Amino acid sequence: MKGKQVDEKTNVMRVLDSKKIKYNSYCYVDSGAVNGMEVATVLGQNPKQVFKTLVTIGKSNANYVFVIPVCNELDLKKAASAVGEKKLEMLKAKDLLGLTGYVHGGCSPIGMKKMFCTVVDESAKNFDTIIFSGGRIGYQVEVSLADLQKVIRVELADISVPAE
Repeated sequence: MKGKQVDEKTNVMRVLDSKKIKYNSYCYVDSGAVNGMEVATVLGQNPKQVFKTLVTIGKSNANYVFVIPVCNELDLKKAASAVGEKKLEMLKAKDLLGLTGYVHGGCSPIGMKKMFCTVVDESAKNFDTIIFSGGRIGYQVEVSLADLQKVIRVELADISVPAE
């Protein structure tokens, strides 16, 4: 991996440490990478193994977290079906910090202010580990899906489509 190992711990890393979960952490702060595909490139990883965390709001006003490969887009119809909603829309970036405790670009499924229904794209099963935000812009963590499920309740579903 090209991303350097991390000396500074994020809240996500502290949560993983407290649960005695093995993980790798990476820092790309000085790389200039701003989107998920650029992060995958900087880390020298397969974009299908690097995941982004998206927060939505349903017609019922409930919030949902979706974790999908950076090379894909969230299919809102598939995602709504996976959580039993009629319709979903993306949460506005300005509402993200207050709801989750994270800023856009640094949102992780681990360590949010509240526990939300979290759905990971079923493609994660194709990898021994997945890589996602470490809870701060410029930081990523790599864990197994089984270990992620020890920290948060996760469902798997077909929720994404390749980006155009």
